[in-house]
Amino acid sequence: MLSDRYGNRLTTTSDKARDAYVAAVDLLLSANADAEQAFRRAIAADPGLAVAHAGLARTLQIQARPQEAKAAIDRGLELADGLSARERGHLHTFGLLLDGKAAEALAAARRHLDDYPRDAMVLAPCTSVFGLIGFSGRAGREGELLALMDSLVTAYGEDDWWFSSMHAFAQVEYGQIEKALANIERSLTVNPRNAHGAHIRAHVYYERGERAAGLAYLRDWWSSYPKASQLHCHLAWHVALWELELGRAAEAWQVYHAHLKPGASWGPPINTLTDSVSFLFRAELAGEGRNDELWRELSAYTSAAFPTPGVSFADVHGALAHALAGNDAALAQLENGARGPAADMVRSLAQAFGALRRGDWAEASASLQPIIASHERIGGSRAQRDLIEYTLAVCLLRAGRGKEARAYLDGCRLAGQGHWPIAELRA
Repeated sequence: MLSDRYGNRLTTTSDKARDAYVAAVDLLLSANADAEQAFRRAIAADPGLAVAHAGLARTLQIQARPQEAKAAIDRGLELADGLSARERGHLHTFGLLLDGKAAEALAAARRHLDDYPRDAMVLAPCTSVFGLIGFSGRAGREGELLALMDSLVTAYGEDDWWFSSMHAFAQVEYGQIEKALANIERSLTVNPRNAHGAHIRAHVYYERGERAAGLAYLRDWWSSYPKASQLHCHLAWHVALWELELGRAAEAWQVYHAHLKPGASWGPPINTLTDSVSFLFRAELAGEGRNDELWRELSAYTSAAFPTPGVSFADVHGALAHALAGNDAALAQLENGARGPAADMVRSLAQAFGALRRGDWAEASASLQPIIASHERIGGSRAQRDLIEYTLAVCLLRAGRGKEARAYLDGCRLAGQGHWPIAELRA
């Protein structure tokens, strides 16, 4: 039997299949292009390599190709008889994941990792702010993810570029910025073209308030990152926000129109939606005028890409798009139909955004204040959820409660970074 890069035995005798599988896993874990093609090469070399079917399924799922993803994991599960216990557990976990059974998939992954901690492909869906823990809807999920990653340091060591980068992201989100910096620098030294690594390095710059340095680093790194790659859209969002915060609005809008908006982004729909909505709204908070046509475009995209509520992070951004597009029917439908582990948060935020659209600042503030301490439950990073905190501050300012708004911001984690990206506070 041959093994993957993490020492996990593979049920194949084909060196060609093993090599293609190892390459595919690295491409997927680094968010680089061509992972799909590499998994298909592995399958072509050995159609019985069941974990390659699981890897292909995960790749297609990330690309929002659910029917193809389901067919791929079904084929992998058909091959489970006669495989090792590790490979069977691997396939079982991905079967749950591809069936949309997130809670069951997370429980299965945790059990599997107890026995096979270096099965990185099973660990990967648990990591990040969009993972099974990140989208669990639980309070305290940031600490939960960090505890998981801390527990696996011995298994992976300090030299694995992928684990170090994911560990760093968990540290960033828990506020351990200096530990995260050391981890991510080590990761990028080993694999400088790891897109997750560049992304997490951008978050470290963001949390440290290093706008100009962050923009210089990411623009240079991103310039040679293929547009068809998984994180291209989201890295463009980071670039656009820094351009905006540094007073380069024209450059920020150029990034939006070329790389973020629907039709320009090649990223997964959840990134296209949330990053576009976030940029448009943060541009308004920074003093840019509202473009009703762009909001209507995002409202329509929400309805097309996420017709059924259930992914809270997408639903919150969709609610903001519907509200600012004046699409009251879609907003009401999303609010009343909210479901999933953070459905209550979606309802409260939809109500707040509706009030914001009407200019009812007192009602918007009242809807936001009870949930502001627990908005981690919707998923996403702290940088992404700053949108919610800035919304509360602006609503308080416009309600004539400026002293309260400033006191609230002074207690936020980014206080002391020089300025807030809110026009009213720079007037």
